[in-house]
Amino acid sequence: MLRAAFRAAGRRAASAAAAAATAARQAPYASFAALLSQPKVAATAALAGVTAATTTVGFAASAVTERSFIMVKPDGVHRGLVGDIIKRFEQRGYKLVGCKVLVPSRELAAKHYAEHDGKPFFPKLVDFLTSGAVVALVFEGKDVVKTGRTMIGATNPLASPPGTIRADFGIDMGRNIIHGSDSVESAMREIALWFRADELADYTPVATAWIYE
Repeated sequence: MLRAAFRAAGRRAASAAAAAATAARQAPYASFAALLSQPKVAATAALAGVTAATTTVGFAASAVTERSFIMVKPDGVHRGLVGDIIKRFEQRGYKLVGCKVLVPSRELAAKHYAEHDGKPFFPKLVDFLTSGAVVALVFEGKDVVKTGRTMIGATNPLASPPGTIRADFGIDMGRNIIHGSDSVESAMREIALWFRADELADYTPVATAWIYE
């Protein structure tokens, strides 16, 4: 009886620890989702404080839990490149924790490209992103933001190093296949914009021990 009681207590403790870890990972994205619903000025003013407070919890505590937002744009979807792009990130060792297919609304596209609002090419960006289905992805792993950008290549496919996604699959800058977060802060904002916290999976692949020391 005592042995069974100890086992039950151990299981409860493990479950509580796992729940706490999941909440800690999701907290930064929930905070950014709340900010996105605020007026633009208030959200901008609060952004720096939330970033500083949550980066340690969500990322710095463990580099393996860094997340990046990756999106296959309408041209990549129409050309059937989704599988190839996911395969590259997974073969590198990154964990897929979020995936959805959707046709973005103009409101969502405008929020995604908010930093370019007011620039001459802003309407063109919104028009293209809403022209068809996209595949929104979240990958997790060590230095995934920086490494993901390297894997994607330069904005202009013709200027991208051989072996990168844009160099291998693209020609024109206006049809460059894929988007990837350019910083940890951008990743947090974009993930919160495109995904709810409960849409991001928390699991440990069996291959983890063969990827990380």
